[in-house]
This record gives sequence, C-alpha cells and structure tokens, in this order.
Amino acid sequence: MASGRTDMHSPGYLVARSIYSDPAFQEENEKKEIVKKTVQERLQKNCSCTSRRVLLIVKSFIPILDWLPKYKWKEWFVNDLISGVSTGLVAILQGLAFALLAAVPVGYGLYSSFFPILTYFFLGTSKHISVGPFPVVSLMVGSVVLSMAPDEQFNIVSNGTGLNKTVIDTVARDAARVMVSGTLSFLIGIIQLLLGVFQIGFIVRYLADPLVGGFTTAAAFQVLVSQIKTLLNVPTKNYNGVLSIIYTIIDIFKNIRQTNIADLIAGLLTLVVCVGVKEINDRYKHILKVPIPIEVLVTIVATGISYGANLAQKYNAGIVKTIPNGFIPPMTPDVNLFSEMIGSAFSIGIVAYAVAVSVGKVYATKHNYAINGNQEFIAFGISNLFSGAFSCFCATTALSRTAVQESTGGRTQIAGIISAFMVLIAIVALGRLLEPLQKSVLAAIVIANLKGMFWQVFDVPRLWRQNKWDSVIWVFTCVASILLGLDLGLLAGLIFGLLTLVLRVQFPSSGAIGNIPGTDIYKEVKKYKTVVEPEGIKIFRFSSGIFYGNIDGLKSGISKIVGFDAVKVFNKRTKALRKINKLIKKGQLKATKNGIISDVGTDNEAFEPEEDIEDPEREENTAVKEVEIQVDWNSELPVKVTVPKVSIHSLIFDFGQITFLDVVAVRSLKLIYKEFKRIDVDVYIAACDDNVYKKFETCLFFDDQIKPDIFFLTVHDAVLYAEDKKKYNEGHDPLMEKISLMQESKEPLEFTNIEPTNEELDAQEEALRRLAS
Repeated sequence: MASGRTDMHSPGYLVARSIYSDPAFQEENEKKEIVKKTVQERLQKNCSCTSRRVLLIVKSFIPILDWLPKYKWKEWFVNDLISGVSTGLVAILQGLAFALLAAVPVGYGLYSSFFPILTYFFLGTSKHISVGPFPVVSLMVGSVVLSMAPDEQFNIVSNGTGLNKTVIDTVARDAARVMVSGTLSFLIGIIQLLLGVFQIGFIVRYLADPLVGGFTTAAAFQVLVSQIKTLLNVPTKNYNGVLSIIYTIIDIFKNIRQTNIADLIAGLLTLVVCVGVKEINDRYKHILKVPIPIEVLVTIVATGISYGANLAQKYNAGIVKTIPNGFIPPMTPDVNLFSEMIGSAFSIGIVAYAVAVSVGKVYATKHNYAINGNQEFIAFGISNLFSGAFSCFCATTALSRTAVQESTGGRTQIAGIISAFMVLIAIVALGRLLEPLQKSVLAAIVIANLKGMFWQVFDVPRLWRQNKWDSVIWVFTCVASILLGLDLGLLAGLIFGLLTLVLRVQFPSSGAIGNIPGTDIYKEVKKYKTVVEPEGIKIFRFSSGIFYGNIDGLKSGISKIVGFDAVKVFNKRTKALRKINKLIKKGQLKATKNGIISDVGTDNEAFEPEEDIEDPEREENTAVKEVEIQVDWNSELPVKVTVPKVSIHSLIFDFGQITFLDVVAVRSLKLIYKEFKRIDVDVYIAACDDNVYKKFETCLFFDDQIKPDIFFLTVHDAVLYAEDKKKYNEGHDPLMEKISLMQESKEPLEFTNIEPTNEELDAQEEALRRLAS
C-alpha cells in the first residue's frame, strides 16, 4: 500500500503484507506465555527478609536516613541558613495571622508553625515545602471550632456594676476551642496516617486541578470576608453552614457604623504596603537575592506605633493582648468529640494533603527529584498527630512561605528546621513583645497573601477555551463552596466532577471515518475534505469504552451513519414478503429463479394499507404451498410497502479507541451483529485491543454464527477484505459454477424438471415462514 503524498523533507514508506484477520495474525505471531505467580510465590517475594531489603524499607519510611548522609555541608548549608531565617520570619507572622482564621488565640499559631516541622524533617520527602498553617485549611478548621464551641455556650451573668449583664467567658471559650482544634488535628493525623499505611494516596487524583482551583478561590473569598470584620473591628455573630458567608456579610454591613477607625487605617496601610512590596518582589526577583520581608517590617513598625500611641486604651483598638511565653504541657485529645468531627476531619485532611503534595510536586519537578505520595500521607499524619497533642491546628504548607524558602536558595529540609528554630525564638523570647500588635494588621497580612488565589479567576476563560467541562467544574465548585461552606462545597464539587466524567463517557463522540486515498490512514469524514468512504462500506468509530450506560448512544450513532435502522428494515422486508407471497398464491405474480415478475395488466388487488395489522395465526394456518423467492430490495417492488434502501454491504467498527467493555455491551454487540447479518450486511471489528478481545471471549460473544475471523488487525485490513469479498460474490454465480462442473464431467448430463417437487416446496415454505415470522 502506498504511503500517501510526501515531499522532499518527509521520508515515505511502502509496506506489502497479507490482509490480517485476528486469527490469521495469531497463527503467524505466537503470543508469549504469561505465567501468573501463585500467592505463595508473591508472598515469598514481598515478605522475604534480607539486610538490603530491610535497609530500603527503613529508608522509605524515614527518608532522612537517605538524604542526610549525602548532604553537602560546605555547598548547601549557607543557602539553607539564609532560606531558613527568611522563611522563619514569615512563618512567625503567618502563624499569628492564620490563628485568627482557626478561631484560636494567636499564640497557638506559633505552636502550629513549629511542631509539625520537627516530625516532617525526619519523615517528609519534599525538600522545599514549608510545613505549617495555610489560610484555606485554617479557615476550615475555624469553621469546625466555631460550630463546636460557639460564643453562646460561654455566656455568663456579670453584676459588677450592680446590673446583671451577660458577657462571654473568654478564658473558658478559648480553652474549649483549643481543645477542639487540637483534637481535630489529632483525628486528621490518624486519618492521614491510615491512608498512607494502606497506600491510598491515589485518592487525591480525584481532586482535579479545576476543582482545586475553584475550591481555593472560594476559600480565599471566605477568608477575605472573615478578615474584613477583623480589619474593621465590627461585632458580628459567628455563622456556620449553608449561606453562612451571606449572613456574615449582612452582619458586617449592619454594623458598619461601629467600625474602629484606628484599626481600619492600620489595616489599610498594611494591606497597601504589603501588596505593593510583594509586587516588587515578584517583578525583580531576578535581581533581589532575598525577597524583602515586608510582613516582618510592617509588624515591627505597627507594634511600635500601637505600643507608643497606646491605641488599645485611647481608641479601643483590637490587639493581640496575650501570647503565651514558652510551651504549654501536652494535652490529651477528647476522643468523645471524634464522632462529631469525623466528616470534617476527613475533608480537611484530604485538602491539606492535596495542597502540600501539589506544591511539592511543582518544586520537585523544577529541581529534578521525586516525592512519594503515600509517604507524604504518613509524614503529615504523624506531624498532625504529634502537633495535635501540643494544641496545634492542622498543618500543611503555605504557597507564599514555600516560595520564599525556594527562592532564597533553600536546598533541603535543613532550611525547614532552621525556620522552626526561628519560630522557637519567638515562642520563648519574643512572644510578649508582639502583644500590642493590632489584629487588623494581621488580618491585612492574611488578605495580602490571598492575591495568588484570587488571580486564579483568570484561569476560567482559558479553561473554557481548552475544555468547557473543566471550566464548568471550576465555576460550580467555587459557587458551591461559597454558598454551602467549604466542606459541603468540596464534596459537591467532587461529586459534580465525577458526574461530568460519567456524562462524558455516556455521551462520547462518534461518527463515520473514511480513507485518505492512496494510504492506510482513516480520518473523520466530516472533518477532512479529502477523505473518501469506501463504496458500500461504512466505518464507525466510537471514542469511549462501551458499557450499559452508553449502549443506546452507540445504537443511535450506528443508525445515523448507515442511514437506516436494521430492525425496521428487517420488519419491513418481512411484511413485504408476506404480501408478495399472497400475490403469488392468487396467481397475480410469477416467481422465477431470478426474482419476481408481475403479470401485465393485472391490478394489485392484494395491496393492503401499511397500517393494517395482519393476523400471524391466520398466516400460519394457510394451507397453500409457498415458493422460494429472491428479491432485489433496492429495486422497485410490486407491492406498495416502503422498504428502506440498504446501500451498504459491510459495516466496520473501529475499536481503536475502545478501552473496556462490560457484559451488557458484549451482548448488545452480538445482537447488533445478527440484526445486520439478517439484512445481508456483513459486520467486522478492527483494531481491537487484546484485553478487549479477551472480554469478547469470556463473555461468550462467539458462537456458530459469529466467528473470530470477523476481527481484523487494522481498519484497512477489514476494508480490503470486505471489498475483495464483495468482488468475489459479484463475479461468482453458483448456478454457472455447477454447469461448468457438469460440462467437465464425461457422464451425460441429466436435466430435471425445473418445477420443484412437493418436498422442496414444503422445505421452501417452512424457510419462508421462518423468515416472515
């Protein structure tokens, strides 16, 4: 076969080979014998214990044993030191700020920036992520904390002025919220550890990029609203659940007149300065070896101004007030709370892991190393177990902190442990110095770090151009997460994403393909001008696996490209045969060897309207003998019955894109084959994968009528075979072949009466009755 048109710069090729059906190919090319290992052999292989195997297993569970001995202290340590100090300063401020989102005292944000790093240093596989709080995860933790420890549970009556007044016992409330957040972190750690041990890291694959983008953008909006009320320092109720964000916005506008001007000015100035300097850091990162630590500088200035001007006393500004100095004793998680928070813990754990792994993979690809997804589950699980016992909230990674750690030259987890040392200094010595800091400044720092997440909105038009389904998933998840809350929104987005996959598989593209003349290349007819369909052959391509959900789509697609319904054609032909048979019985038509000829001038008195229903029992009881007839269904019939024209002799299924079949699909294809076969259309299957072919065999597709030789190696093989078969049938007359054989015989020819005997008529009558029934 020719290779098609080529030019001087494109080499061509010419292939000459036999037409391969699947059985013919298997005869010439023997398959390798695949010997499956027994359970005992697998156990021996996986459970064998050698010193090398033990060492590899230990290194896989404790990665520090692998990378630390290879650490180049002279070349890398200075870079890790600079990176660790820079990241640690950012982590201190972000820990304080993100504690507001988690609805716990700000000092616990420092603990959450310190303890998780200690265990991840030994167990993590990413060299660049900065472990600690993340705004989206912190907000999800805060929603659980506020729902399980709301202000209303801690109202007490105070009569210090002689008047009974209801106030909130903030000490008891904060203690309860710390217990809830610590217990939640402990439960998240258990879930993540179990998922890692049982190798279920693949679950994150279902969190597609569009889903994560829509979810994090919605979370950024939730964070923005929650921090605006802190920025304005206006009183609002704590809402949770469906439409909580709407109620919070309504409360903010209701109480907008109570805005604290000192907090508003400090917050706006911080926001403008942080956003501006971050933009400078991004634009001139190729010049600046170390990004300007603007959060640290702003915090130092704002703390000094607040302390010097005594803003808390003079203007009633909301300040941090107290930060614990040093560490608090470990706590015992309240296991009685597990049943109330198990659903939220699972969703938070998955989101935290997904964020960390997605960020880690970006930098792992950039620096040419790999991270282990299941080991990351184990590392974060143990980190959250450990930190939960020290009253921390859930840890993951923050994009901005990780960017600082990588951009300042961080090479390994050594940078992370140095950043933890910086946080330790703040916990032990510097915590009390930050007590005059206004909360509105921390809120502004949080908002300034949301820029990257808000900028994801510009991904929607790009997604719409590339894949409309992905764009719809993004928008749906974002809207659902804003209106329903982050946990329900994530679940709704996940279910919607899976539903779109079902819809895409259930309604795949299908159509006719044709041949590029002079080649063995087949392309869609509706997309290429030069494509030609072989005469009398239709080639059908279906671009999905076939299962019970899309069988109807497969059948309608076949009917669309062939131009008729095989079942209706058969029923029409059967009806026409019955009417022709009646005319023969009445003597108004004569049946000959080559077809049906109507007597000249005889009216078709046997014509009946098409809508008349014939009585099958009456047909079966007819005693008149019937004769065998042959009808050219594409010519004009002597009866007034509309029979669809069948202009093809072969239908070829291109199975090149079929990846799987189920039992219903195999049964349906078997039925389709027989429906076309009884109207004299041959059916072939081409380019079938070996696993799909095996499914045909196991589902008993083959029988006395359907043979394996209808399967061909390629579409072109099937087309050539169908064309050769058609040419053979057109040039092959069984009667003439019989006469030729008789002429070659030396015995005298015996001519018999052309009228059929009674036995032949009986046999023909029975055959026709079966055809008509």
